[in-house]
Amino acid sequence: MGDSRHQLFRQFTAGQWHGFRKGVEKEGLRADARGFIAQTPHPRALGSTLTHPRITTDYSESLLELITPVCDSTEALLESLWETHHFVHQHLGDEVFWAASMPCELDGDPSIPIAEYGSSNVGQLKHVYRQGLAVRYGRMMQSIAGAHYNLSFPDSFWQQWQQALGDGRSLQDFKSDQYFWLVRNFRRRSWLLMLLFGASPALDASFVDGVSHHLERFDDHTWFGAAATSLRMGDLGYHNNAQASLNICFNELKTYTNTLAQAIRTPWPAYEKIGTRDGDRFIQINTSILQIENEYYSAIRPKRTTEREEKPIQALDARGVEYVEVRCLDLDPFSPLGVSAGQLDFLDLFLLDCLLSDSGWIDDDECVHLDDNYKDVVSRGRDQNLNLACRNQPMPLMDAARRLVDGLAPLAEQLDQWQGGDRYRRALAEQADKLTDTGRLPSARVLAAMREEGLGHRDWVMAMSQRHQAAFRSQALAPATQQAYERMTEASLAEQAAIEAAETQSFEDYLADYLSDR
Repeated sequence: MGDSRHQLFRQFTAGQWHGFRKGVEKEGLRADARGFIAQTPHPRALGSTLTHPRITTDYSESLLELITPVCDSTEALLESLWETHHFVHQHLGDEVFWAASMPCELDGDPSIPIAEYGSSNVGQLKHVYRQGLAVRYGRMMQSIAGAHYNLSFPDSFWQQWQQALGDGRSLQDFKSDQYFWLVRNFRRRSWLLMLLFGASPALDASFVDGVSHHLERFDDHTWFGAAATSLRMGDLGYHNNAQASLNICFNELKTYTNTLAQAIRTPWPAYEKIGTRDGDRFIQINTSILQIENEYYSAIRPKRTTEREEKPIQALDARGVEYVEVRCLDLDPFSPLGVSAGQLDFLDLFLLDCLLSDSGWIDDDECVHLDDNYKDVVSRGRDQNLNLACRNQPMPLMDAARRLVDGLAPLAEQLDQWQGGDRYRRALAEQADKLTDTGRLPSARVLAAMREEGLGHRDWVMAMSQRHQAAFRSQALAPATQQAYERMTEASLAEQAAIEAAETQSFEDYLADYLSDR
């Protein structure tokens, strides 16, 4: 079936292919001039974190999140991300935008401020949710940053693809089914992304102060994994025994949303013991396995844009899957934007092939193998002796990686023929080179650069962050772009003020209504 899907796709013409729709959400810490996590509030000059369309915060007040609009080309996406970065750097003073996924210097949980979103009920809900994350997992994980890549296909493609497959369902149901088809293959292959793009093999010693781990000493202030690709995605990152009980393997929309909904309604004893309040202060939304859908951490999520006050599950159930969100990408510390053109083009190719290749349902046994493959590459992906479980047979990691990368060549050639140029062949060659010379893997490059410059994680990332900042500050935004960002700041602050002024319900009543709708 997989080969036949590729054959059907090859029968498309250049005029029938309208490309990808894409966006990035890039996180990054603010750090002070000493390389310590910023203790200052979100800069007012960057607008309201509740309502700004491009600039917000993730879990921590110090953890910026920059959001691109939906773009139809890599160039447009990177231009938007560059402009937002440029505007942010204007307003950081002597702080820097931390270039790596693993954080700068910390001093335990109290040093990591929880994000604030104002006095409105929706703003308070966002804050309480983050308080819940703090009491459930501790605040240290809230200092880790990454990049999320959002990808979809235009309806013109889906209509032609549905016709090619002879599918008679509604377009909405067909799209959801096909996105889950893609997601299942992503789950089978996501280890490859950790090998090619994992860029967090080291961390500051303050992150693991008092924590048991198996890392090696780099210097007095740095620990590292000798063969690790991504400490961010390993056991030191966001993990949780309560979530492990969910066993979501992403076979279809109905079971996915039902499982998440059940988790939001199912109490978890450890969270019940904590309770939802500390005196009069709310510290969790609820005491269930998940407070809300977004608490479930996975390398990929099927998504649907929500309406105001609508919950993600409700949006998916009502209108189906709109796009997929790839969540496992480390920041590229060598790039001022944290991502690169070649990386995004490769992801387009990789995700399209996930859609076009055979994709049976994932049973429980396969789910275990997939999780093990992913964890192994995260923790020791540069170990030359590492084997993966491929179709229940052991295969050397590099052999499995070359097989997947080489298998993308016909698709890259086809897209380049349709669009002109050699964009996808170049992106593919860039990744193939990493498999020929593993010293080109980002995780290897980070450690090599640290050794060459004689710097530990904190000092090396600080130096990279300062270089990126100097590059942005040496240029000026076009006047019209500068004015557009200043207008966004003013409009977002005004919108937050209007929401707060219109509030009539107490937060306690608002939260009760929110929970009753679950």
